[in-house]
Amino acid sequence: MGERVSKAMKLLLGLGALAIVAMVVVACGSSDDSSDGSNTMAGVSTDTCGKMNYGGDGSPDALIVSDLPLQGDSADRSKQMNDAVTQVLESAGWKSGDTTIGFQACDDSLADTGLWDEQTCKDNATAYAEDKSVIGVVGTYNSGCAQAMIPILNEADGGAVPMVSPGNTAICLTESADTCTDGTPDSLYPSGDRNYARVVPNDAAQGAGLVTYAVENGVKRVAVLYAADDDTSYGQAQTFINASKPGGVTVTEQLEWDPEAKNYTALMNKVKKSNPDAILLAGLTEQNGGQLIKDKVSVLGPNDGEVGLMAPDGFAQQSTIDEAGAASAGMIASVPGRTPELLPGTGKQFVNQLKSKTGNQPVELYAPYAGQAAQVLLDAIDSAGNERGAVASALYGMKITDGITGSFTITDTGDLDVSPITISKAGTEFEPVEVVEPKAKLINAARGQS
Repeated sequence: MGERVSKAMKLLLGLGALAIVAMVVVACGSSDDSSDGSNTMAGVSTDTCGKMNYGGDGSPDALIVSDLPLQGDSADRSKQMNDAVTQVLESAGWKSGDTTIGFQACDDSLADTGLWDEQTCKDNATAYAEDKSVIGVVGTYNSGCAQAMIPILNEADGGAVPMVSPGNTAICLTESADTCTDGTPDSLYPSGDRNYARVVPNDAAQGAGLVTYAVENGVKRVAVLYAADDDTSYGQAQTFINASKPGGVTVTEQLEWDPEAKNYTALMNKVKKSNPDAILLAGLTEQNGGQLIKDKVSVLGPNDGEVGLMAPDGFAQQSTIDEAGAASAGMIASVPGRTPELLPGTGKQFVNQLKSKTGNQPVELYAPYAGQAAQVLLDAIDSAGNERGAVASALYGMKITDGITGSFTITDTGDLDVSPITISKAGTEFEPVEVVEPKAKLINAARGQS
């Protein structure tokens, strides 16, 4: 497929400071209708989806849905992601090529937990597959939800439903790795054809990126800790371990931490005996990360001292600093892709425009990526028309030049051909310090591939 600049982005740049028509706030339970009241498409019929929104003329020919956790701690982040999708559709005039497109925001979380739910993800996917007006899905945010949805969308009657994720990082959704189980990724695509892509680097790139950063900063010996009974934490740890030797790092320890423990003094004293230059925490802040960081500093000293502290994106959030307090200072955390303030060109303009919808609150990391996912779907529709199986096929080999999140090509696995990883340091908040781009050979090593 030849190189192209997104039509959606050309329109975005051309609109400049003109007022945006048909402004909508997309949230579960929204009741906004078409700007001219002429909608005849009802949208996906399920309680987890809000009202269908459309700002174009007449009635839309097709529907893009988003599938995100809209409740609990995820609500604000997901709202910004939906705002970003809306912004792209508004800028494109609610159409791509000859196809007019509506938008519906759907929820994959539970009210009592605010977390994604596997059965809800499956039920949502079934609803999207059965509603033939659905031409594409922006989502999911959580990789486990994507794993539940992809096979259902892949075998949809009338053609596989394309899904483009702004946030999934689990390797095995698209590529083989030594941590893959149950025949993934091939088992996720029972039709034999793929229908899923993502616009963020996967966990192999994060593992390789952290090794790259460590070596560049003289860190040669690293103790790796991961949360007990958590496959995701173990998988992130394994990518770093796999990339360590070819990247020039020695792993001194591989140890679990119990998220239910009252303190980690004994664990940190054990780590201390291996004399590391740094510790890698693979897991989530929510897994008692604040106490873990406090005990690390108590036993091994400050994070900008003799023993540093690193973590992938599960710790790259303000709650880490809030819970660990002063002990978090100097901690390094990686995130896939570029943070909003580091996006170039079109992305910078997109973020500035999105701020008008956030009440000047900081733009969440994945909001521009949600916009990019929507842009990719629009480009695929422009290329392939409104038959969803053809749209899914059009994702692979697509080139985006000066898109919201930069320039890239989507490979035949549905991944990116570039893997920027932002490294941030904790102070009063996480501040980006550099972007590393690990080499492809090291990323393959992180997957456990030679």
